[in-house]
Amino acid sequence: MSRFVPIVNVDNIRHLYGSHVALDGISFEVPAGECFGLLGPNGSGKSTLFKILTTLLPPSSGSAFVAGHNVVTQRSDVRSRIGVVFQSPSLDIHLTVRENLVHGGRLYGLSSEDLRRRVSAVTQALNIDDRANALVKTLSGGLKRRVELAKCMLHEPALLILDEPCNGLDPVARVEFWQYLTRYGNRGVTLLLTTHDMDEADQCDRLALFDRGKLVALGMPDELKQRVSADCITIVADDAALVAGELEANFKMTVRVIDGVIRAESREAATIMPQLFARFGSRIRSITLSKPTLGDVFMHETGHRFANHADKNVEEQR
Repeated sequence: MSRFVPIVNVDNIRHLYGSHVALDGISFEVPAGECFGLLGPNGSGKSTLFKILTTLLPPSSGSAFVAGHNVVTQRSDVRSRIGVVFQSPSLDIHLTVRENLVHGGRLYGLSSEDLRRRVSAVTQALNIDDRANALVKTLSGGLKRRVELAKCMLHEPALLILDEPCNGLDPVARVEFWQYLTRYGNRGVTLLLTTHDMDEADQCDRLALFDRGKLVALGMPDELKQRVSADCITIVADDAALVAGELEANFKMTVRVIDGVIRAESREAATIMPQLFARFGSRIRSITLSKPTLGDVFMHETGHRFANHADKNVEEQR
């Protein structure tokens, strides 16, 4: 019996920009048909890994395979099996939707009747067939994104890689775009996307959480949230460090002060809330209670908030 080969295999990838470590020993696998998300703030290494998996950047060390092909030594084989939706627009706004798709298809060696058939199929699948003769510059942001997706699906790739796919889209367009992604996923296309959006990440089958070049957690969204085994209390207070110390000593909670804000975890949070108000009174400016979110998981694993890092330019400008 042959060994199972995942669609994506990343093995101990490390990448440096000068002395800056953008990726530090990243490893994971993505099976066929999964929607896999790379979640992290800007500067966490997502964009660097995106470039490596799309053959745009060789890693400093380690290896990555897509559909069994090495992203460095077998770039043509990898490119023929992936569709890529870049964060920046890749359409010619002065051409029509159909013209963009035809030119895109020809880059993949499609021609004649086969190309016409595939253009018709993707425009119908993404509900843009009625705009096929419209200039791209006249389309809304959501429609442009669908055209980009259509262009990537012309050659029927096994893996669709998307970089911040809903960045800049309004809420309605985001929902619509995800509906189309889900349809392709249901047809067996493997999805791998980078995101810093928690709602988007929640829709993935599995997530890899990135922070400063490291993979800090890996699993299904609900599975990751279970790592925070209690409800979360967020407190903004005068003398935050002093209040945090009293909380830990008197209420036996796991307490951290992150960026001047108190983060506490308790299995009895709902019953403790009135006691907190009674004890600290006017020293508390605000207090909120919530079930664990992916943002809470990130803080639980890293000790700091999910926020863009000051050194993000090192990665983003490469």
